[in-house]
Amino acid sequence: MAHAIKIEIRPEEIIEAVKRMQKTERESFLEDLLAAASPDYLESIKEARSDYKEGRVKSHKEVFGH
Repeated sequence: MAHAIKIEIRPEEIIEAVKRMQKTERESFLEDLLAAASPDYLESIKEARSDYKEGRVKSHKEVFGH
């Protein structure tokens, strides 16, 4: 049986730790956090990948006209 150890960490400590991360590490961490906290986020990623694979995409110029 696995045992859990409870450690209290203030949100400010987490924020400071995230700020100290390298950019790519921070982006990966934030994506993982969103995925863990939001099933809707995961579903939106699946949908976007499907759209891309099926060619249901538009260029920046098509969307914004520049």
